[in-house]
Parts: sequence; structure tokens; C-alpha cells
Amino acid sequence: MKLAEALQERADLNRKIDDLKRRLGRNILVQEGEAPAEDPAMLLSELDAAIDRLESLMAAINRTNGRTRVNGMTLTELIAKKDALNLRISAYRDAVYTASENTSRARGTEIRVKALLSAAELQKQADALSADLRKLDNLLQETNWKTELK
Repeated sequence: MKLAEALQERADLNRKIDDLKRRLGRNILVQEGEAPAEDPAMLLSELDAAIDRLESLMAAINRTNGRTRVNGMTLTELIAKKDALNLRISAYRDAVYTASENTSRARGTEIRVKALLSAAELQKQADALSADLRKLDNLLQETNWKTELK
């Protein structure tokens, strides 16, 4: 199994587990004399099996990410780099928004507010970081499809 397939299965399992938890919650209590729409014991069993599979899959994904190297870095390090880039881009975009705000004054005697950083320069940096993120994401996706799950 390729790493990318394992990641897809992990996402599917997370959705399935959320669905099973909701279904279990809707069927665990019934009015006396009524029957549930689904057997809660079966739902619980299915939930346990899905969680067991997810646990096994996550361990294999983490093992693979820690052992697979690309451009001198493990996949774990590349994922951390991607997360940090996303955080940095978000912060830069927030700063661009704030630096771009126009503060209106009713009279010339009111306090004037000005941006201490250039919105245009912050936007250029955010755009450059976004380009770096796209390249890194493409590298990760390519590697995920080429790497066998360990």
C-alpha cells in the first residue's frame, strides 16, 4: 500500500468514526417498549474495529514519515515545515489586512493612525511563502504516491 492510500484511508476512517459516534448516540437510548433504528451493540463493535484500524494505520503512517527522507529531511520534518509555513502565511495575511485598513477621521484634529509595516511588502512576502508552500505540498504529494507504507 502506498503512503498516499494510507492517508486516504485514515481520512475515511476518521469520517466513519465520527458517523458511528453520531449513530450510536442516536440509538443508545429508546423509549421503553420501542426498538432503536440500529443495534447500538453492533454500532459499538463497528466503532471499536474502526478505531483499532485507525490506530494501526496511524502507527504505520508515522513510522513511514519518520523513516522516509526527501531532500535530506524526513517526511515528518517536511510536514512540520508545511505546518509552520501555513501558520506564517496566515499571520502575514492578517498583518496585510490590518496594515491595509483605512482609519477615517471626521476632523483633521483627530488622532491619525498609520501602518508601521507596508501592506504591499507584507503581501509580496505572503505570496512568496504561498509559492513555497505549493512547491512543498507538491513534493509531499509526489512522495506520498511513490512511498510504500512501512
